[in-house]
Amino acid sequence: MTLRPIHRIRSNPGGLIILLLLAVLLSGCSPSYVLRLAVGQLRIQSGSVPVERALEDPSLGAAEKEKLRLVARVKAFGERELGLSRSDNYETVYLGSEPNPIYTVTAALRTRLELVTWWFPVVGRMPYLGYFDPEDAAEKKRELEKEGMDVVIWPAEAYSTLGWFQDPVHRNLLGKDAVDLVETLLHEMTHATLYARGQPAFNETLASVVGKRGALAFLEADFGPGSREALEARALIRDERRFSRFIDDLMTRLAALYSRPLSDEEKLAMRERLFEEGRAGFLALEQELETDRFEGFGSGGINNAYLLAAGLYHRHFNLFESVIDEQGGSISQALEIFRRLSGKEGDLVRVTEDWLS
Repeated sequence: MTLRPIHRIRSNPGGLIILLLLAVLLSGCSPSYVLRLAVGQLRIQSGSVPVERALEDPSLGAAEKEKLRLVARVKAFGERELGLSRSDNYETVYLGSEPNPIYTVTAALRTRLELVTWWFPVVGRMPYLGYFDPEDAAEKKRELEKEGMDVVIWPAEAYSTLGWFQDPVHRNLLGKDAVDLVETLLHEMTHATLYARGQPAFNETLASVVGKRGALAFLEADFGPGSREALEARALIRDERRFSRFIDDLMTRLAALYSRPLSDEEKLAMRERLFEEGRAGFLALEQELETDRFEGFGSGGINNAYLLAAGLYHRHFNLFESVIDEQGGSISQALEIFRRLSGKEGDLVRVTEDWLS
């Protein structure tokens, strides 16, 4: 799933809400949640039209139609050059006017750096729930907060159904610049290519790395190495590396605090000081950043859920990027390495770290 969480920080590109309706129907989720998901997804599927038809739609502007043509080139490049799976995704368009296709609710314990998860057949435990209606997401947030949890809502720019449905291009993507659009599409195509059950950090980090490095490769080939788009893609990667080091350090210090033999009241008081240090540290880091991708980090408040959700996409970026570098920059070869690692037991981020060492 590709996220653009609160403010500009993207818990991407993130990005993945698994709307496997058959899996949800078999899970422990409430009937009302299942029904809302089913209605929302069916609305999108039934309201999507082929790209060729969308290009003739007078409601689409010239810039949006040019972005649609770009989508086809990105899809072909990802399948041909990056080793991403061929599919019929992004050959249709959903022309609904929603600002974001879905909203995710992430929850965490308050005195442990641990996400709350929900179990689904096929995909395993997932650290978020998805809602098409932002009011439904807000209601779930209030419910979890009453249970004493840290909670955050992240608006998602895109999501993948992992082949259960034909994923359309959502209209919100057509308003984005070329760099964002390319990265988002390749991020979601990565999810449809390789997905490890119950391993959200592995899945989202892999998609983030392939999305960014793949976007740079495409933009250099399609727009030119010296183009504004290619230069921006390089700057985004440099910023991602910087932010990855920053959030890893903050989360490491927070985990150390929670492991100390202190009362919950002491931990909660001390974590607020760490959160303040984190906001101050980001303001210092912001002076080095070359893009506005992480603008506003922490300005709406920091809690465990906020950090853990962002960490799923950003904390291990440098680690996973090293696998691509070990393969001489070949994304397709790196994907084969990750495919082999995904068959191992245990935490696949740690498995990746062991493979590199």
